Amino acid sequence: MKLLAKFNLILGLVLGSGLAIAAVVSHGFLREDAREEVLRQARLMMEAMQSARDYTTKQIEPLLVNQQEHQRSFLPQTVPAFAATENFNYLRTNYPDYAYKEATLNPTNLRDRAVDWEADIINSFRDHPTGAKEMVGERSTPTGESLYLARPIQAGPPCLECHSVARAAPPAMIRRYGSNNGFGWQLNEIVGARIVSVPMSLPIRMADKAFQTLVIYLAAVFLASLILLDLVVLFAVVRPLRKLSSMADQISVGQMDMPELPVRGKDEIAVLAGSFNRMRHSLDRALKMLGS
Repeated sequence: MKLLAKFNLILGLVLGSGLAIAAVVSHGFLREDAREEVLRQARLMMEAMQSARDYTTKQIEPLLVNQQEHQRSFLPQTVPAFAATENFNYLRTNYPDYAYKEATLNPTNLRDRAVDWEADIINSFRDHPTGAKEMVGERSTPTGESLYLARPIQAGPPCLECHSVARAAPPAMIRRYGSNNGFGWQLNEIVGARIVSVPMSLPIRMADKAFQTLVIYLAAVFLASLILLDLVVLFAVVRPLRKLSSMADQISVGQMDMPELPVRGKDEIAVLAGSFNRMRHSLDRALKMLGS
C-alpha cells in the first residue's frame, strides 16, 4: 500500500471516529435542547392558565357574585378552574394536540375527572405532599410523543366553601352537578393536578433536521480537510520521497550524473535530501578512486 493511501486510511479512521463521536454527542444535545424548548412552552402555558385563574378570582367573580345571589343561580364562569379550562379550549381550536386539564380525583364537574395516568400523577403528589411541586414526564399518544407538566391542586379555604359537604354548597350548584361528586375535600389535601400536555413531534423533527444539516456540514469539512491534507502530504512528503526513490534507483544501476536534490528548509525531508546528496557525492568519489 502506498504512503498516501496509508495516510488516507489512518486519517480517515481518526477523523471518521471523531465525526461519529461528534454526531452522537450533537444528536443527544439537540434532542435535549428540543425537550427543554417544549418544557419552556409548557411552563409558559401553565403560567398563562394561572393568570386566567387569577383574573377570574380577582375580577370576574366579584362582578358576578351579586348576580348569582340575586338570581339564586350558579355561574361556572366564576370558578377559576372552569375559566382556565374554557380559556385553553379556545387555544385548542388552532392547536388541537395541546391540552390543559385540572384533573381531579373527585370533581364536581365530571369532565375534570382524572383518567388513569392523570390519577397516577395526583397520587404521586399525594404520597409526597411536602415534596416536589412540579412533575415532568413523557407519554405516548396517538399523535406521537407528548411532554406533560403537572402541578398539584391543594384544597384551600375558598375550595371548601363548596366542596366540604353537599349541604354547604350553593343549591344552584347542586342542581347543576348533583350531590354525588366533588365533596368530602379536606383542608390542604391534594385533590388534583393541573396538567399541561405539549406535543414533542415538531421540536423533535426540527432537532433531527438540524442534526442532518450538522452531519452534512461536518462531512463536508471532513472531506475538505482530507483533500487539503492530501495535497500537503503529496507536495511536502510524497513528491520529495519519490525523487529520492528515483535517484536511488538510478544510482543502483550506476547512473551518477543526475542533479542534486533541492534542500529547502530544515525539516526531516530536507535533512534526508541533504544526507542523500552527501552520500551520492561520497559514493561518486569512491567509485572514481576505484576506477583510477
